[in-house]
Amino acid sequence: MSALQLTLLIFGIMLAFMAIRVPISVAMFAAGGIGYVMQTGWVPFANFLNSQAFARFASYDLSVIPLFILMGHFATQGGISKALFDFAAGVMGRFKGGLAMAAVLACAAFGAICGSSVATAATITGVAMPEMKRHGYSGRLSTGTLAAAGTLGILIPPSVPLVIYAILTEQNIAKLFAAAMLPGIIAMFGYMVAIAIYVRLVPGQAPEVDKNPAKLTLSAVTGITPIMIIFVIVFGGIYGGFFTPTEGAAVGAATTFLAALLKREITWAKFKQCFYATAESSAMIFLIFIGADLMNSALALTQVPNQLAAVVGSWGLSPLMVVSAVLLFYVVLGAVMDELSMILLTIPIFFPMVMGLDFGMPKESVAIWFGIMVLMVVEFGLLAPPVGLNVYVVNGMAKDVPIAESYRGVMPFLISDTLRTLLLLFFPGVCLWLVQYLS
Repeated sequence: MSALQLTLLIFGIMLAFMAIRVPISVAMFAAGGIGYVMQTGWVPFANFLNSQAFARFASYDLSVIPLFILMGHFATQGGISKALFDFAAGVMGRFKGGLAMAAVLACAAFGAICGSSVATAATITGVAMPEMKRHGYSGRLSTGTLAAAGTLGILIPPSVPLVIYAILTEQNIAKLFAAAMLPGIIAMFGYMVAIAIYVRLVPGQAPEVDKNPAKLTLSAVTGITPIMIIFVIVFGGIYGGFFTPTEGAAVGAATTFLAALLKREITWAKFKQCFYATAESSAMIFLIFIGADLMNSALALTQVPNQLAAVVGSWGLSPLMVVSAVLLFYVVLGAVMDELSMILLTIPIFFPMVMGLDFGMPKESVAIWFGIMVLMVVEFGLLAPPVGLNVYVVNGMAKDVPIAESYRGVMPFLISDTLRTLLLLFFPGVCLWLVQYLS
């Protein structure tokens, strides 16, 4: 069997397992294991498993993942999401489509202390959906807005997928966080503009005039004070040189817990649930790590990734065309895989290929820019049919809205995502200029 045939077999086994709803981590582990054994035998495979698990999980940098996840769960269980939405509604409520814009603003703020797209979407939906429904917003606009705004949870730092990218590519986490800040802000305002245009072009999606708009009260302002303090402490500490991103994650988790205590929202049952949920999420991510490591090792033995890089290099395509093709592949791949699996499986293949191209920038800048581009196109997979994990999560919480309506609702936001992606593709400096000041 040729190297190319073996590579196709490995991917075929993975897709076959996924088709019968086997978890992606197990599917990658099984496919990678079969490919590895076929090339090396059982003894080298056993030796690989004996050493790889410890080598992967002994990494100090990996501890940032469960800490940021725990920080997000403390924020979720501590009633912080309601305070954010109340403040955002008070600021944006006077505009047409204001509650939808408030949901975007709340998701952006919650994403700054969460780092998870699905968690951001689910948490803010629980608070915002009843209010939007009560004020006469359509199910299409409500679910589409909340599904799209939830993706800000992985774009605005701290971002778990961005941490994983940094670990895989051996890049500075703090610099990647700095590079993601401005694209995250652009995404937030882009979504607000999309809402403003949509409610004016498509009648009946939002009330013409909200007769009882939310007001910005003193309690709403004081309610977000703990969130602002947490953000300043964590990111001020990281970029001020007081602690590393990993230590910042620990400080963030501790301060978020204190904020939840001060709000008197956290109970002993909720406290335990935070740790249980963190353990479940971390175990899932780490299992995906092992599966992806095994599959990438099996693919590396075939030498096909290196041959693919050489073939692409021989075509004489411009670097931007190569990156554009990679990003389009991510959009397609997002239809069948979640964001973490995509990054873990493909970055070891695509990253060396991209780093071998000449963009007229330092290699570190290319690595940071490419990471932000990957993160943004991963968002497409969370929204676009047929999978669209965020759409399913939000739609599942809005029982009376057909899934087709939710997918129609995300279309304006996908257009906004496309325009933002093109902006950063052709103007890398948009995400790189802040790095020089904050790192």
